[in-house]
Amino acid sequence: MELMTVQQFADCLNESFQVELDEQSIEFVLVEVRPLSSAQSNVQRQSFSLMFRHSGASAVPQQTYAMHHPRLGTLEIFIVPVAQEPGAFLYQAIFN
Repeated sequence: MELMTVQQFADCLNESFQVELDEQSIEFVLVEVRPLSSAQSNVQRQSFSLMFRHSGASAVPQQTYAMHHPRLGTLEIFIVPVAQEPGAFLYQAIFN
């Protein structure tokens, strides 16, 4: 499995990722890509955080979802609901 990088996701900022859930397609929009500092110097990749927005009446539970993007393909990403906005929820994923 290829290690995804912060730059690969940065190139997809404000684009949609689709998740099939209970026989329906749910859209998550990538709204933030942020590098994280690392105490180790010999890591395979820089740690980073992704923030997704999903418009919906209720939050989806934290878990790993198969998220599909037209250029990146289907990626297994663990997301956690972290905030609520009017009419939307924000989800974070951390890559170490």
